[in-house]
Amino acid sequence: MSGNRPVGLIAGDRNAISSVVTQEPTPRWAIMRRMISHETRLRVRYAETDQMGVVYHANYLVWMEVGRVELCRSQGIRYRDMEKDDGILLAVADVHCRYAAPAHYDEEIAIKTWIERSNPRVIEFAYEMRNAETDQLIATGGTKHVFLNIEMRPVKLPERYHAAFGIESRNAVTSRT
Repeated sequence: MSGNRPVGLIAGDRNAISSVVTQEPTPRWAIMRRMISHETRLRVRYAETDQMGVVYHANYLVWMEVGRVELCRSQGIRYRDMEKDDGILLAVADVHCRYAAPAHYDEEIAIKTWIERSNPRVIEFAYEMRNAETDQLIATGGTKHVFLNIEMRPVKLPERYHAAFGIESRNAVTSRT
C-alpha cells in the first residue's frame, strides 16, 4: 500500500478527530470537480416499524433510494425522464448498510446523500441517516450503480448528464495532466 496519502476525516464520524483514511491516488476517470450532496427529511411511518417498535432493517434501503432520487432531482435530473427520454437505467450492483442506532415511529430522519465516486459507466452514492432532532447517527450506507440501456446492457452515460453526476468531461481531465 505504498503511495497511499491521507485524505481527511472519516465521513460521518463526527466524534473521531484524529481518524484519517488513506486511499490510492485517484484514477483520472474518478476525479470529481465538486462534491454533490443533498439532504432529505422524512418521518418514520408506523408501517415501517417492526414488532419491537423500531424501523425494520430493509426500510433503510428504501430511505437510501429516497435520498438518491432527491439528490438527482436537486441536480435537475428525474429518473423517470432519464429512463423515458434516453433509455438510461441505473441498476444497483452493490448495496451495504451499517446500523448504528434504532429509529422509531414518528421520528424525523435526515438522510444525507452524496456522490462518492462516478465515471461514465458506474456511480457510487453514500448515505448518512440521522435523527433530525438529536443528530444521533442512525445508519450509514452506500450503493453502487451501473448505467444500462433498455436492453439491460452496460452503457456510457450521455455527456449531458456528466456535470449533474460529478463527472468531469474528458477535455477537462486531459487538460490537467
